[in-house]
Amino acid sequence: MPELKLQHILTLAELFSKGARYNFIPITTSSLGKSIHKSQQAASKHLLELESDGYIERIRSGTRVSVRITTKGHAEMIKIFSTLKSSLETSPSYVEFRGVIVSGMGEGAYYMSMKGYTKQFKSKLGYVPFPGTLNVKLKDKEFIEAKRSLDAYPAVLVHGFSDGKRTYGWVKCYPARVNNSIDAALILLERTHHDDSVIELISKDNIKKLTKLSTGSQITIRVNVKSKPAQ
Repeated sequence: MPELKLQHILTLAELFSKGARYNFIPITTSSLGKSIHKSQQAASKHLLELESDGYIERIRSGTRVSVRITTKGHAEMIKIFSTLKSSLETSPSYVEFRGVIVSGMGEGAYYMSMKGYTKQFKSKLGYVPFPGTLNVKLKDKEFIEAKRSLDAYPAVLVHGFSDGKRTYGWVKCYPARVNNSIDAALILLERTHHDDSVIELISKDNIKKLTKLSTGSQITIRVNVKSKPAQ
């Protein structure tokens, strides 16, 4: 059985949109060409090939041509739709980031050690983080886009709080592995001085010490996004 080519899929989709699944619809190759952003000659060739392969049938009445999608054409498009739907709705098991370790401003140690946070970290993550955050500068645009996409995935939410003098924002925690060896959490902060090119990590351990890495070292982080963590 001949396989549908991409241009044929686009042509069939256009015919579907015009109601050609169950009815013969009048059509010209020039109008079809405009709809699929192809020339009149290309549109004519598509129809000839689709008819030859049994995906459509055509009838002529004088100079008028009408087209209907066959059961075979419909079945093939359903198969393609099902494959695309399944692929688009499938979630990855992890999101990977690569970058280099950069120096922070020392604020992480202060904020992550506050009782309003540490009590929640203990109850929700199971540990009080090592004081401070590990800052990683993302290398490529694809990783920056991946960071922005994290909001679509479930996270452990550490609520913001007030100490009577000022309020502190929430922290979203995503379970992660550093260099496939150290358990950590990538955190997104409600308030941060960093732009989207920097990610921050917390762990119960000193990540730099365990990995024997330092500022400027390359690092890989895999964030688990498959399962929904407990809140």
